[in-house]
Amino acid sequence: MWRLSESILGENEEQQDNLFGDQEALCSVSPLQRVYGFAACLLAGFICMFLSMIVFIKPIKFALLFTFGNMLAIGSTAFLIGPMQQLSMMMDPVRAYATSMYVGCVVLALICALWIHSKILTLLAIICEICALVWYSLSYIPFARRMVSNVTIRLFDTEI
Repeated sequence: MWRLSESILGENEEQQDNLFGDQEALCSVSPLQRVYGFAACLLAGFICMFLSMIVFIKPIKFALLFTFGNMLAIGSTAFLIGPMQQLSMMMDPVRAYATSMYVGCVVLALICALWIHSKILTLLAIICEICALVWYSLSYIPFARRMVSNVTIRLFDTEI
């Protein structure tokens, strides 16, 4: 805090460069703490997804718990690799489309549940969210999306 006040007042200009350079040291956690954070966040996400199955008959509560659980589960990996690396991997050209579809489906599910209050639209948005989550997850496995695409084309092909 002392360095911040000095840099704002301009009393010590040479410490201003180090003010933001020590930010990593302030936010660093040990590898064991990262694993604990990952496990806690992932467990909380799975608990929310399990609780959403209990309230399945109420689609709005289901959508909220399921979406929150998904976000916790995906966000848990930020403990392992770091939030900037997580965002960088999500915006990688290979999975940018899958990420944008997943985020769009999450937003759509929350809008249908919280703003529109339509049970049918909420269920449709949750189905789209699950499909987008599967497609996003497959983007981390080499050639998985291509394999799933080929299988679905072969299964649902109508040419005789």
